[in-house]
Amino acid sequence: MIWLLILFLSLLAASLWILTLLGMPGNWGLLALAAGVAYFSPDEHSMGVEVIALGSIFLLAVAGEVVEFFAGAAGVNQLGGSRKGSVLALLGSVVGAVVGLFVGMPIPIIGSLLAALFFGGLGAFSGAVAGERWDGKEWDLAIRIGWGALWGKLLGTLLKAICGTIALVILLVALWT
Repeated sequence: MIWLLILFLSLLAASLWILTLLGMPGNWGLLALAAGVAYFSPDEHSMGVEVIALGSIFLLAVAGEVVEFFAGAAGVNQLGGSRKGSVLALLGSVVGAVVGLFVGMPIPIIGSLLAALFFGGLGAFSGAVAGERWDGKEWDLAIRIGWGALWGKLLGTLLKAICGTIALVILLVALWT
């Protein structure tokens, strides 16, 4: 019976990891799941989630947020972007990811993920261009900064997903051993 619970928790963990690809706080969800398992499981069935696993997942969640933030900001700031461009790029990437999730592509499951990534990058691009134009920059410079925001967003999402993948593996190993 315990293996059914572990299987359910493993599927839930994988679902939380997928949220990371959508620009959502999936890594923090993995940490909350690991903490819940460690706290609520009986002592004879601790499911292997101990302090070292929790600490590692916490550090990976923090690292994922830090690298995502700095990669996205670097994409705008490295090309001379303004604070308005950075803020609107961040807002645009979140809105774009949510829109992409619902719009999706005709390919089941993976299509929605790809659309969320694409629309998140497109939202970062649009937000950065709007912010730079609002700040008074010319179209060509605003578009270059927008491309920087798009690539920064995609790089940040990739790095955050790598941190989330490692956290997921730690949690799954802890659950199944």
